[in-house]
Amino acid sequence: MNMDKPWLNQYPSNVPKSINPNQYSSLMELYGECFSRFRLHPMSICMGVTHTYGDVDEASLAVAAWLQAQNLPTGSVVALMMPNVPQYLPTMIGILRAGFICTPINPLYTGRELRHQLNDSGAKVIFIVDNFAQALEQVVDETAIERIVLSKMGDMMGFKGVLVNTIIRQVKRLVPKYKLNDPKHEVTKFPEVLKQGKNLPFEPPKTTLEQTAFLQYTGGTTGLSKGALLSQSNVVAAALQSEAWTRPITTEFADAYINMVMALPLYHIFAFMLSLLGMRSGYTFILVPNPRDMPGFVKTLSKQPFHIFPGVNTLFKGLLAQSNFEYLDFSSLRISLAGGMAATKQTAEQWLDVTGCPMIEGWGMTECVAVGTSNIITDDKFNGTIGIPGASIDIIIIDEHDEPVSTHQAGEMCIKGPNVTSGYFNCDSSESFTKDGYFRTGDIVSMDEKGYLTLLDRKKDMILVSGFNVYPNELESVMLDCDGIIDCAVIGIPDERQGEAVKLYVVPADNNVTKEVVKDFALDNLTGYKCPQHIEFVSELPKSNVGKVLRQKLREQHLANYA
Repeated sequence: MNMDKPWLNQYPSNVPKSINPNQYSSLMELYGECFSRFRLHPMSICMGVTHTYGDVDEASLAVAAWLQAQNLPTGSVVALMMPNVPQYLPTMIGILRAGFICTPINPLYTGRELRHQLNDSGAKVIFIVDNFAQALEQVVDETAIERIVLSKMGDMMGFKGVLVNTIIRQVKRLVPKYKLNDPKHEVTKFPEVLKQGKNLPFEPPKTTLEQTAFLQYTGGTTGLSKGALLSQSNVVAAALQSEAWTRPITTEFADAYINMVMALPLYHIFAFMLSLLGMRSGYTFILVPNPRDMPGFVKTLSKQPFHIFPGVNTLFKGLLAQSNFEYLDFSSLRISLAGGMAATKQTAEQWLDVTGCPMIEGWGMTECVAVGTSNIITDDKFNGTIGIPGASIDIIIIDEHDEPVSTHQAGEMCIKGPNVTSGYFNCDSSESFTKDGYFRTGDIVSMDEKGYLTLLDRKKDMILVSGFNVYPNELESVMLDCDGIIDCAVIGIPDERQGEAVKLYVVPADNNVTKEVVKDFALDNLTGYKCPQHIEFVSELPKSNVGKVLRQKLREQHLANYA
């Protein structure tokens, strides 16, 4: 019996208790193995257009050769701002293949949010889909960006791509006007990068597992997002851990073609980790560029069988609300993975009833490449816990004095493993770790005798909206720039659809400050999911003796008023 790590006794017989990322010399060796093993397998399907692993290999090599020809300094950071389109993975892998560091960016970022990430990361080059170029235009002169690669949604869809681009630009008008023809920034179109890259020499760089592969930005309690340093070793470990955990079911697939629904945005750490898992096993990704279009999403799902379906509670719930969703063919569906936010019992039960496939919930975060804990992949029902630690992961639960707590006692979850970040870029990360090297997650949990963890609360004031982190300090600092707002505070309140919603308390200067004014300012300065959905005007905010806003008091007041 493993008394110190009781969760090890729960592992299925064919799930290893540890993994070894050192079996690869670099991340590109892992990707190269995938391309070699599955060269003729379809790797992605998007709007009916298929690309094989060989296609993606060749496109990523062209991107890499082109990047090397730009004479960027060693260790340069390259930004990637795209939705789930066929060129996303070739570009991301091409950046790594060239020996550079990739920093993925949320395509829905406003200019202000984009400027911070570009400046903090020091990115010299950005690959961006033109739907989002307007945000870049607003701030590019205030960044270190020297080269811009502009892509259209349909750039890797052949003849169909021409039709897609025409509809997006001229019919749906989803490309706001922009002007990036600035002599200070060299602009290249993505098809030209592929064309030039195929005829340029490529020199495989000397890389090691210790080198940084990604600067993956996550919200910070200071109000500014921080770049988690994810090494090649962290990423390889996450790939091996994910593969190990799903083995009890994926071994049943044998040599069949397996389709994984990729509706979660690839810039998000959960989806990125799933792309690693999928490539290791030769899966085909059903790319969904706009999952908010639920009728279109259901139509996409009707066109081919799907075996693995990852999502957040909001996504599952939205699909279940579609009248024709229940008529899809779910006979191939074997794994439904819930992450990013807490899954609800009601949604899990309805999903099982409609699809016949149980929802398996887990927990992860940016700082550990989305790998942490999960329920057993062969479980046949939802249990409301976030499961047990994965292979090579150790978890301790401590109190406010960093002392371990007893079974069933609440405390902060701290994690250690080969997938866990070494810290944040340009930040003192010492306070993020315990003295013995465990990363402080900020999540309050309890553990039972078997090692199963129940998520109770968050130590920090972070709000989780549809699986995305929202940090009150950032929102408050932005909203204080709105004319007529004297003071403000942000809390998260329960929301049936999104898990949590943002509520903004405003101390106004006068009656000229209306909810419409506040909402318009937020929409101009914040990504949609960060915008307050509830606004309440108050004469003052509860504060401590040193002037700190007592958000807990606001939460208590909200619950008392709306109970």
